[in-house]
Amino acid sequence: MSRVLVELLYGKHAHSDSLACVDVPADVAGRRAEGLSHSIRQLVWHMSYWMEYELLRIAGTPARYPEHAALSWPSAEADPESWLGEKARFEELLGRLAGLAAAPPEELARVVEAEDRSEAQHASSLEAVLWQTLVHNSYHLGQVVLLRRALGAWPPAAGSDTW
Repeated sequence: MSRVLVELLYGKHAHSDSLACVDVPADVAGRRAEGLSHSIRQLVWHMSYWMEYELLRIAGTPARYPEHAALSWPSAEADPESWLGEKARFEELLGRLAGLAAAPPEELARVVEAEDRSEAQHASSLEAVLWQTLVHNSYHLGQVVLLRRALGAWPPAAGSDTW
């Protein structure tokens, strides 16, 4: 099971390669398509925000759960030079999650506590937290692919399905 989780984090099987999806130049990463709310950079920042949040929670030192969804999105577009750092952050966080996904079954069954009592319903196993994070990323990576198509920047240079 953990092998499948690691593969899906990186985009195997029914998913496009996660890192290839976000491998675009800064000018493409910062653009929005008509009718779509976010840029690729904003989507990557948002995914990284939640991966980082969950990694802290898994480690037992959770960050405060945001009061509003808007707090898990960047407040504005960053300068183009920050894009390389944002991609590196995304890749590093994916790697940390994949490392956890390769843990033995008893570690994957470990309970990960919620940030506070008001969020108690979010306490679950390490494996469940990893799957939830994977699904969240999958949702937003689908948006990245859609945005890349709208911007004429699909498929990625590394190749992918084009149908």
